[in-house]
Amino acid sequence: MKRPLCPVVMESPPASPWPSIAPFLLEHAHIRTPNRASKARALSTCYKCFSSANTTLSTSSSCHKRTTLSIMAKAVILGRSSVPRSNEDLRIILSAVVGIMLGYLFGISFPTVNITKLHFPSSIISYIEDRNSGITTQTLLNHAWTSAASHKKNNSVSNLDEILKIYVPTNPKGAERLPPGIVVSETDLYLRILWGEPSEDLTSQPRYLVSFTVGYSQKANIDAAIKKFSENFTIMLFHYDGRTTEWDEFEWSKRAIHVSVRKQTKWWYAKRFLHPDIVARYDYIFIWDEDLGVNHFNAEAYIELVRKHGLEISQPGLEPDKGLTWEMTKRRGYSEVHKVTEERPGWCTDPHLPPCAAFVEIMATVFSRDAWRCVWHMIQNDLVHGWGLDFALRKCV
Repeated sequence: MKRPLCPVVMESPPASPWPSIAPFLLEHAHIRTPNRASKARALSTCYKCFSSANTTLSTSSSCHKRTTLSIMAKAVILGRSSVPRSNEDLRIILSAVVGIMLGYLFGISFPTVNITKLHFPSSIISYIEDRNSGITTQTLLNHAWTSAASHKKNNSVSNLDEILKIYVPTNPKGAERLPPGIVVSETDLYLRILWGEPSEDLTSQPRYLVSFTVGYSQKANIDAAIKKFSENFTIMLFHYDGRTTEWDEFEWSKRAIHVSVRKQTKWWYAKRFLHPDIVARYDYIFIWDEDLGVNHFNAEAYIELVRKHGLEISQPGLEPDKGLTWEMTKRRGYSEVHKVTEERPGWCTDPHLPPCAAFVEIMATVFSRDAWRCVWHMIQNDLVHGWGLDFALRKCV
C-alpha cells in the first residue's frame, strides 16, 4: 500500500516549503530521477497540493499521480542535503538539554553563595558601571540578592534544618546541634588579662579551690586562714553581708573572687556558683565556714594525705579540747586518718553507717572533683543550713 505524500492539513501555507517537506520526502523516498529539473517540478507540484483555495489537502488523483513518481524519485537527493542540517539541529537541542541538566545538578550540589559578599575588582566594576544612572554592578547584585532572598525566605527557612541538620547525642544536653569539636562543656575560675601578649595570660593555673562564706566582722580570722593556702589555691569569698570593697585592704583579696548576695548560707552559694562544670579544673574543692581556727593546719600537707589514702570526701581533724559534737571529727595523734569511731550509746544504729562510719561534718568539708559532682546534684535548691546533709554525703563515695 502506498503512503500519501501530502497528509498534513494546514491553515495557511508556509513561507517556504522546502525545509519542511524535505525530511518527509526522505522518509518516503524509494527511487531516484536523473535530473534536477524533475526534482524542482516535483516539489512545486507537491506544494500546489497544499495550497488549494480552502487550505486543505488536495485529493485530486491527477495531482497525486503527477507528483508521486517525481517526488519519490528525488527524495534521496533531497535527503542528502537535509541530513546534515537535521543532525546539527539535533545536536544543538541535545547540548542545550544536557547543559541545563548539568547546571541544575551542579547548582543543587553546592551550598548557596551570598552574592552580597562577592567583591569584584574596582577596575571591573568601574568598567561596567552605568554612567548615566550611577548604579554600579555591585549595587545591582545586592538588590538582586535582596529580592531573591525575600522571595525564597520561607522555603530556605524550612529547608535549612534539613540541609544543615546536625545532631550529636553525646554532646551535653542542649548542645546536640553543635559539632563536637566546638563544644566546651567545662570552664574555670581563672582570671584573664584584658590585653597583652598571650604568653602573659594564665601565668598560674591553681589546682585547688577554697571557698569561705564570710561577713566583714570575721576579716581577721579569714585573713589568717587564707594565709595557710598557697598560690596553688583559687580563693573565693561569698559575702552574706554585702560588704566586698572593704576587703581590699588585704593583698590576697585582689586575686580572690568575690560573690555578694545578702543573707544566704554557704550551701545556697555552692549550689549556684560552684557548678561541677565550673570547678572541673580543680582536683579538690574546700567549702569551709568562716570561724575555723587554722593555727596547726597545713593545706599542702593535707592534700598529700588525702591523695595518699584516696579520700573522696574528708575534713581536717578538730582539737579534742575545743568542744566537739561528733567523735568522728576528733583528731587522733596516733594515726594519719580514721574512718570509723565509737559514739555514745544509742547514737549509732549501725556501726557501718554515720555517725560511726562514712561520716564527715559539713563545717570544713573537702571534696574531690568527682565526689563534688555527685554532691552538687544531691543538694536541694531549698537547702538552707545544710542540716542532715552530712549524713547523706556517703552516697557519693
